[in-house]
Amino acid sequence: MCVNTRAQARKALNQPFADQKMYHLGFMVGLHTQDLIFSHTGYAGNNGETWFAEIPSYSIGFSVGIIGDRYLNQYMNLRLAPSLHFGERGFVFKEQTSGEEYESALRSNYLSIPIYVKFSADRMGDFRPYFLAGGYAAYSIGPKKDDILRFKTMDYGLEFGVGCNIYLPLFKLCPELKFSFGLADVVNKDRSDLTDKDMLKYTQAISSGKTRMISLVFNFE
Repeated sequence: MCVNTRAQARKALNQPFADQKMYHLGFMVGLHTQDLIFSHTGYAGNNGETWFAEIPSYSIGFSVGIIGDRYLNQYMNLRLAPSLHFGERGFVFKEQTSGEEYESALRSNYLSIPIYVKFSADRMGDFRPYFLAGGYAAYSIGPKKDDILRFKTMDYGLEFGVGCNIYLPLFKLCPELKFSFGLADVVNKDRSDLTDKDMLKYTQAISSGKTRMISLVFNFE
């Protein structure tokens, strides 16, 4: 009686030791959309007008940045990812009684410096999902002086994301979905720059505004 045995060769992994490097660098490109969560004062001006603001639709912006990664252990990394975000926010102010509307689109470009802790699952072939969490500080670039609303130059908040390392022969491609939650009130209440004082009613209508952002980025590491 003959017994045939077969040895099935395992497929070689791409970059089997990539995650064991103490330090590594990379870059990212991606798309994002920006939002603001408004709280209102209910302020009524001399003519009795009460205005409310919202962002009725979202525009797509562009993001680019660099990545610095520090290995902590098999499942954790410390990551710094300075990024530039180029986008726009479109506002609609509506008067409560008359229904009168005022629309404005404001450029929103800023430099963000987030720091994360990255938690990775076990590697499955050439794929490895992960979760990251951290905080960020952001600096607004080039605000216009005559905007209907003015925003403070500094912001900060929390950021969370999920992604997956895809191990290719020469590099890792990592699609990543991130959610940013601003903690600071970014609306500048000091509008001494306005020459048309009637425009103050829009700032006076806002109690606070906190940023939100959703990003889809692709990391190359």
